[in-house]
Amino acid sequence: MSRAALLVLADGRFPAGGHAHSGGAEEAVAAGRITGAESLEAFCRGRLATAGLAAAGLAAAAALGLDPLALDEAADARTPSAALRTAGRKLGRQLLRAARATWPSPELSALAAARPRGAHQPVVLGLTAKAAGLGPEDAAYCALYESVSGPTTATVRLLGLDPFEATAVLARLAPAMDESARCAVAAAHRALDVGVDALPRAAAPLLETGAEAHRAWPVRLFAS
Repeated sequence: MSRAALLVLADGRFPAGGHAHSGGAEEAVAAGRITGAESLEAFCRGRLATAGLAAAGLAAAAALGLDPLALDEAADARTPSAALRTAGRKLGRQLLRAARATWPSPELSALAAARPRGAHQPVVLGLTAKAAGLGPEDAAYCALYESVSGPTTATVRLLGLDPFEATAVLARLAPAMDESARCAVAAAHRALDVGVDALPRAAAPLLETGAEAHRAWPVRLFAS
């Protein structure tokens, strides 16, 4: 297992398209739910416990070898918002392009053929981790870190938040990420025996409704 590969995959400069998405932060800033470092931290803790945990479970399960098409359907079921489903597949398509160029594998090629319009990003992330020689825990951490680093970086741009404060927020979230990663990996192992229903499916209604509102904006800085 190459820890260097984990650094490449988790690097925000990996060309997977995430920089164009705010993870709900743009709408939350406009609605006044994120106004600074403290409210950003609360927002990110909510993401870790809901959308982040669900994504981490899917990614860990894909890295373990569960059927990616079944996982893709499970991701659809866990994403009521059409806007977020569209964003998730666009991100998955972009990640799949980058992954196949970086760590070519038959499984990635098969997923690209089966889902030409894109599979959900966490599923692609898990298969990418597997192709890179990484394990389910690595995939879970990548998904969780992405779920909070995206909104944090976006808030720096949206509010002019001090980057040092933003980095401190991420550092304070580390124990919560550790706990969420443990839960996600444990659920992925259970899913090997009982199926995808064992994976986390915590709901985040405010993220879902916010995504639908954000999609209707005539002008926006981020795609989602």
